[in-house]
Amino acid sequence: MIAKSVEELQEKIRFYELVLDNIRNGVMITDPSGKIIFFSRAYGDFLGIDPQKALGRHCQDVVENTRMEIVAQTGMPEINHPHRIKGQDMVVQRIPIKKNGRTIAVYGQVMFEDVRDVQTLAKKLSLLETKLELYEKELTHLRSSKYTLKHIIGQSEEMTELKTMALQAAKTNAPVLILGESGTGKELFAHAIHFASERRAFPFVRLNCAAIPRDLLEAELFGYEPGAFTGAGSKTKPGKFELAHQGTIFLDEIGDLPLEMQPKLLRVIEEKETERLGGTRLIHSNFRLITATHAPLEKMVAQGLFRKDLYYRLNVIPIAIPPLRDRKEDLPPLADHLVQMLNKELGTQVTRPAPEVLDRFRQYDWPGNVRELINVLERVLYSIDGDTIQIHHLPIFLQTLKKKTPANNATSLKRLKEDLEKEALSQAMEKAHYHKQRAAQVLGIHRTALYKKMKKYDLPLHPVR
Repeated sequence: MIAKSVEELQEKIRFYELVLDNIRNGVMITDPSGKIIFFSRAYGDFLGIDPQKALGRHCQDVVENTRMEIVAQTGMPEINHPHRIKGQDMVVQRIPIKKNGRTIAVYGQVMFEDVRDVQTLAKKLSLLETKLELYEKELTHLRSSKYTLKHIIGQSEEMTELKTMALQAAKTNAPVLILGESGTGKELFAHAIHFASERRAFPFVRLNCAAIPRDLLEAELFGYEPGAFTGAGSKTKPGKFELAHQGTIFLDEIGDLPLEMQPKLLRVIEEKETERLGGTRLIHSNFRLITATHAPLEKMVAQGLFRKDLYYRLNVIPIAIPPLRDRKEDLPPLADHLVQMLNKELGTQVTRPAPEVLDRFRQYDWPGNVRELINVLERVLYSIDGDTIQIHHLPIFLQTLKKKTPANNATSLKRLKEDLEKEALSQAMEKAHYHKQRAAQVLGIHRTALYKKMKKYDLPLHPVR
């Protein structure tokens, strides 16, 4: 009976030794004095010694820098401590084994194989971090605006002032309202403001209010949950305001926003919260709003077609872009820039328009503004047979364009324009009670430009008494 018990005990010891030997990490067990009572095969293979020859020896004679005896004396475990063995940094566990409050052995485990794994993982992580940084840069490029202030071509006083205003607007989070005829480049300014702002790394989300059917506009702006309406589908769709979180949302043709949608837009602007159609929770979105329109919003407000409170909320920073016919000094650099841009798109190699072509451009009023100029140049570059645009390359309506009225009539038109400008300045100042910043906003110009024009026409900056 005793023999059988001894045999069972020996079998248990062999089993436990087998378990410890198969642990991938190095295992060493000592008695309270530091003598080794177990040394795993994996640890022996790592150190290049026979595990059996390590038994009975003091742990400090076998393993460099060991602290097993110290743990036995203090009774305090050491978990995930650094340990340098054979010139390599290891991680060790030293755990006192206690019975009735007294340390009877110390279990030590060296994580040498795991350390190699960790080093491998660290290298992989470093590679992944590098790739992530690259992907983030690419994502920033893809989601950001396409144009910067450098893409706004113009040397006229008006365009120089507008670019300054755009740069100043980019430094704030206030709503911007861009005004101007169709084709003047309103979206270009919106892109440029976003790119010059601190939000450039985040999305620039665009929506043309005139291009979306009335019954789908709310779903586009605010998003919807599955089954919110007929045709909504089985997937959730985030709205434009959600997508613009931390970035900029640009609503073009805001004058075409249906009247019933306007209070909802006003609420989103003020609360910075949206609710998807069919949803039950509010979604916070930190966005910067830029809107644009060719419509006369002030007249629409007077006619009850546009909410007054919404108009005032949008018109915090107004930027009024003049039509091309009012800044014809910008035509030469603009035409040169567009020719180079179209060369890249079309694969052509046209150098420039001839001087007489630029003269013809100045004679034309460009009702379609910059968009019409692009169209004319694109048609020319498709069919040109040289490297310089000549008169005969132009569309017939430009070739046959008659010269304008004589100089005396031109002078009269210039004087008429000056008279109208003086009248507009005077009315704006009176309306703003001679508050220069408000008057400049009413006119859609920068305050510096207001001072220059007031000085040019010798108009008073203060009420005359």
